[in-house]
This record gives sequence, C-alpha cells and structure tokens, in this order.
Amino acid sequence: MAPSAPRTRAAAALRMKQIALDNQDRTIRCLRAQLATERQGLAATKKELEDTQVALEASHKVIAGLTEIGLSMSKKIEKMKVKKQLARSNHVECHQKFQARIHEAEDSMQAQHLLIETLVDEKDSLLQTIHGLQEANNAPAPFDGDWEEEPEEEPEEEDIEDIPLGEGEIDDE
Repeated sequence: MAPSAPRTRAAAALRMKQIALDNQDRTIRCLRAQLATERQGLAATKKELEDTQVALEASHKVIAGLTEIGLSMSKKIEKMKVKKQLARSNHVECHQKFQARIHEAEDSMQAQHLLIETLVDEKDSLLQTIHGLQEANNAPAPFDGDWEEEPEEEPEEEDIEDIPLGEGEIDDE
C-alpha cells in the first residue's frame, strides 16, 4: 500500500471527528437556547406566583375587614365564611400548582445543564484525540488557528423559596 494511505485515513478520521464536534456545538447552542427559554418561563411563573400571593393577601385583608364590620349580621357572616373557605382552597390549589411548575422547571434546567456538561466534556475529549492524531501523523491543524471556544456560562442559581402553606391564612371565627 502507498505511504499516503494512512494519512488519507487519518485525515478522514480527523474530518469525521471535526464533523462530530460541529454537530455537538450546534446541539449545545440549541440546548443553551432551550435553557434560556426555560429560565424565562421559570421567571414568568415566579412572577405569576408573586402576583397571585399579593392578590391573595389583599383578598385576605378585605375579607377580614368585612368580617369585622358585619359581625352583627348573621347573613353577612355566613357569606364571609363561604368566601373565606373558597379563598383558602384557591390559595392551596394555586400554591400547589405553582410549586409543581417551579420544581418541574428546575429539574428540567438541571437535566439540560448536565447534558451540556457531558457534551462539552466529550468535545474536549475529541479535541484531544484530534490533536493526538495530528501530532502522531505530523499533520497540520485542520483549523486556521482562529478557533474560538464559546465561554462557558455558569448557570445563575435563582433563589426560589417554597411558600409555606399556612402563611396568609384567615382564622375561622
């Protein structure tokens, strides 16, 4: 066999690894975009939860005020008890739904982060293999030296606290 055959195979192998790296880069960019979308969705969900909490607190204040004014009228007292129970059940239901959505988004972000880390590690391994093959074959680098690696972004840990279920409740009278 001619001496150029191993170089041709090595060049083909290098090219295949470069294609794999390019595909991984595209996948990483796509996953980063998905991660950003998930973060935006999580922020929107958190904002909705805060808005709902403020609205529920305002609702609780109104109910308490009306109860104080209408204590002498039994009809109003009964109506207020019904409203209070409805507000409490809505509060619990909203709380549970928003907590579930927040946890789901956090789990999704963690899974995507782990996938990105795995792809970056695999990319680094392939680059080392390519450099090793180049050195072994005394081949020139397939890049022009202007290779720029994307800066690795540290995910921002958002402080999302569980809202205690008993907070903001109205006492039964």
